Amino acid sequence: MKLAFWRKPRVATIELHGLIAPRKGALNIGELAAPIDKAFRSAGKLPVILDIESPGGSPVQSDLIAVEIRRLADKHKVRVYAVIREVGASGGYWLACAADEIYANPMSLVGSIGVRGGGFGVPALLERLGIEHRQYTAGSNKARFDPFSPERPEDVVFAHALMDDLHSRFKDWVRTRRGARLTADESAVFDGSFMLGASAKALGLIDGFGDVGSLVRQLGGEKAVARRFGPAKRSWWRQLPRLGVDALLDAADERAGRIELR
Repeated sequence: MKLAFWRKPRVATIELHGLIAPRKGALNIGELAAPIDKAFRSAGKLPVILDIESPGGSPVQSDLIAVEIRRLADKHKVRVYAVIREVGASGGYWLACAADEIYANPMSLVGSIGVRGGGFGVPALLERLGIEHRQYTAGSNKARFDPFSPERPEDVVFAHALMDDLHSRFKDWVRTRRGARLTADESAVFDGSFMLGASAKALGLIDGFGDVGSLVRQLGGEKAVARRFGPAKRSWWRQLPRLGVDALLDAADERAGRIELR
């Protein structure tokens, strides 16, 4: 069935905006599986664009989302382009690597191919306040990273081993997706630093400069418009209470000792 001559071409564009985390309101496979599927089913002969604005977050969710994008791209034989807006770092860059080509602004923050974890320890404070911490476990390492107990050297070694393993997986994913486009100087690519888009292009992390609007017109023609897909959006009056909840959850994530791509 042919489109009516007055209908503008529409390029499927998947919005990936926000923190990547396994909770409602964040970017995760539960929120995105249906929109991603609809985007690829509606693409037709045109490519799909990933509209990315994310500082990263959960490595598991980053991988699940990226794998689903590649699965559907291969199934529908659709080429994928990514556009990084202000930030596409850590898990956000992991998502961008699901694309066949990546674009950004010369001043976008890109990369941060690394892993971080940690938290706070307060045993000295408890001692000063005269508070006794009582904890019972079965298993010598069941209480790893307990913030109320002194840090153990073996726990530090364990945490670094986990992060090194995750970092290796991140590096392998980037190598797989970017291939020969990466420069030979991997020490500048995989040291965990974020950089401006101009430097990212020089290192092969992105392919060029552009924004969603210009890429839509490039791929679909001058009259083309973006057809957007993303998590269901709440009415503005329902979002107001959620903003405070999200801020508290983000703060809790920062203090929970969680290992993240951020």
